Amino acid sequence: MSYTIVYFNERVKQQVMSLPSGILADYIHLVDLIENHGINLQMPHSRAMGGGLFELRPKGTEGIARVFYCTHIEQTIVVLHSFVKKTNTTPTDDLNIAKKRLKEVKNG
Repeated sequence: MSYTIVYFNERVKQQVMSLPSGILADYIHLVDLIENHGINLQMPHSRAMGGGLFELRPKGTEGIARVFYCTHIEQTIVVLHSFVKKTNTTPTDDLNIAKKRLKEVKNG
């Protein structure tokens, strides 16, 4: 079963593609795993955030990032938001952006 990755909008895609190169390489690896093997990635690669929201947890020599996503219409995954993590906790603003976009995706 193969999955398709789409981005919430072009800005989100550009945001993800501008992650530092080491983090971006790990993100691409994780996306490849999802596309070919499904969304059942678990820690340390992915984590359910509740309510249908998930996070990919790419890392590289430059640090770590979070890429929020959700599933939508069978085997489509929508990337909602990304950021480079600077603290041990996920910033509330970033989480709220992802939740708002998730709601938009789910409500059509």
